[in-house]
Amino acid sequence: MKKIVALMLAGLMVIPAVFAAKKTNSTTVGVSMPTKDLQRWNQDGANMKLELEKAGYTVDLQFANNDVAVQISQIENMITKGDKVLVIAPIDGSSLKSVLDKARKKKIQVISYDRLIMNSKAVSYYATFDNYKVGTFQGNFLVDKLDLKNRTSANPATIEFFAGDPGDNNAGFFFNGAFDVLKPYIDKGVVVVPSGQTTFAQVATLMWSSETAQSRMENLIASQGYGPKGKKLDAVCASNDSTALGVVNALVGANYTADNIPFVTGQDCDLPNVKNMLKGLQSMSVFKDTRTLAVKVVGMVDAIMQGKKPEINDTTTYNNNSQNPKDSKSFIPSYLCDPVITTSANYKSVLIDSGYYKESELR
Repeated sequence: MKKIVALMLAGLMVIPAVFAAKKTNSTTVGVSMPTKDLQRWNQDGANMKLELEKAGYTVDLQFANNDVAVQISQIENMITKGDKVLVIAPIDGSSLKSVLDKARKKKIQVISYDRLIMNSKAVSYYATFDNYKVGTFQGNFLVDKLDLKNRTSANPATIEFFAGDPGDNNAGFFFNGAFDVLKPYIDKGVVVVPSGQTTFAQVATLMWSSETAQSRMENLIASQGYGPKGKKLDAVCASNDSTALGVVNALVGANYTADNIPFVTGQDCDLPNVKNMLKGLQSMSVFKDTRTLAVKVVGMVDAIMQGKKPEINDTTTYNNNSQNPKDSKSFIPSYLCDPVITTSANYKSVLIDSGYYKESELR
């Protein structure tokens, strides 16, 4: 009799564990990424899926081919299927209000990933890097390389700017971070921008397209007469690696080489750009380890599923205009990861030793 009771008790102890496992494994997290066409989004999606599955979640990962209508449709399907949490990197941060209103009505929590979703009360949390700092890294890099602190207006440095997509809220933070660093030198005449294109609207690059950036750089080369034997161009402040790639392609096409190419900034440490750094064709890139970001998002999902508050470290920077702009509720609780400046001098410690790339991939 004692043996039977013991077996029954053991069975009762197993049942909750089984149900708990089933509950965890049946919890689906929807992950919406903008596109597979850029290396970084492939890596973001893969890292997110890996970490969420390690934590016991089912992952509904979708890529939207940089098509807003496709992303909206994919998110609608996630809501219909009953995904418990949505992690969304928006193509256009202002385009998702209507579909996310449906998520809010169903009490589905939304985490805005890397790019901030605008004008939506459905956004509970934001996970990203310190995007303004990314821009300041690029600006300060050029201050050092161009010796702007010791330079005078008698020998100004010449710079052109390339920003990102207007639909990406982060693009403004990147540009403003760099421009705020360089503006005092522009005001003193220590830095000149021969094209006169110094506003975000003038230098924005639709969809962060390498081809668009290359075309614009080619037009600047033609209109300004830049070239190794032409007008001096000291630097191009490009907000990310896809725009930097287009810029470098245009400069190489104009006969610049590693010996005379202007300083070119970037961001993301995309494989072609790291190779260009090693060839001396790109000066730096800001590394944002998306593996770290994925881990932080999994922590947010876990906290949400347990009814707890996720870890955050910023409540005053990112306003998504979902309420009165001065209302504190418009500021989304965020976790900001730290970016790292990467050059040909430290790429091994940052990218190889960390396991982000293999040395063989850079050959």
